Amino acid sequence: MKKRAVYPGSFDPLTNGHMDIIQRAAKIVDELYVGVLNNSAKNSLFSLDERVSMLKEETAGIPNVVVDSFDGLLVDYMRRIDAQIIIRGLRAISDYEYEIQIAQTNHKVSPEVETVFLTTNLQYSYLSSTIVKEFASYGGDISNFVPERLVERIYAKYGVKKS
Repeated sequence: MKKRAVYPGSFDPLTNGHMDIIQRAAKIVDELYVGVLNNSAKNSLFSLDERVSMLKEETAGIPNVVVDSFDGLLVDYMRRIDAQIIIRGLRAISDYEYEIQIAQTNHKVSPEVETVFLTTNLQYSYLSSTIVKEFASYGGDISNFVPERLVERIYAKYGVKKS
């Protein structure tokens, strides 16, 4: 049986920290689904299609990565694609406290599902999509935060012109 995992998130926008987790997780499972959550309650910077497209561009060179979108419960999505593992990145203790509750709930609802936590590379431990959006909205330098191809697209969402 293939080890199929899901790395779920909103990826709004995709950061270098997300890419680090994707690259590392792809090395330890047979197939990694990057599941882009369609959360209509969230006011996203990028549309679902844009986020999926950006992820596909950035993961094109990783052969065992599949980019997909889903809505509803993660465990239901996992059943649909026959995945057994959830990948989550942890930056700090505060992330762990939140993530462990979700992992335990998912395991209670679907005992076959295991959550694997990958600690963030230290160079990205401060990084979040929220920080990227904050910096970008004021024209701050985000070039160290996100993949190079995405920098101008993010600035464009805020009407920021960088030369």
